[in-house]
Amino acid sequence: MQKKIEEEDNWGLLAVINLYDCDKDLIQESAVLKKFVKSLCQIIEMKPVGDPIVGSFGEGKLYGHSAMQFIETSSITVHCDSKISNRVFIDIFSCKNFDAPKAAYYCCKFFKAQGMNFKVIERD
Repeated sequence: MQKKIEEEDNWGLLAVINLYDCDKDLIQESAVLKKFVKSLCQIIEMKPVGDPIVGSFGEGKLYGHSAMQFIETSSITVHCDSKISNRVFIDIFSCKNFDAPKAAYYCCKFFKAQGMNFKVIERD
């Protein structure tokens, strides 16, 4: 049985954002990813904790750039696939509510994505 979630019962939101056919140059630069997470924090009105962590991981088709930013109310993670189809996968979780559609459209615009889908999951 699924419980109806009231806003005051909501522990937080998870926005799962998938971007397709992004600008390859943008998703391969550490400096760009740092700039992105900092600007996303401003867009969703979240306070970053420390600097973003950015790195490159994997090998072969699993190689890509990733970023993570702690925020006072949880975290933002970004994983980029520049080897197969220039995809970007972004998860924003916060126990403070935020405008998830606004965040998704900002991400799409920032990475110049040609396609996007996103889901919002309420944590209870």
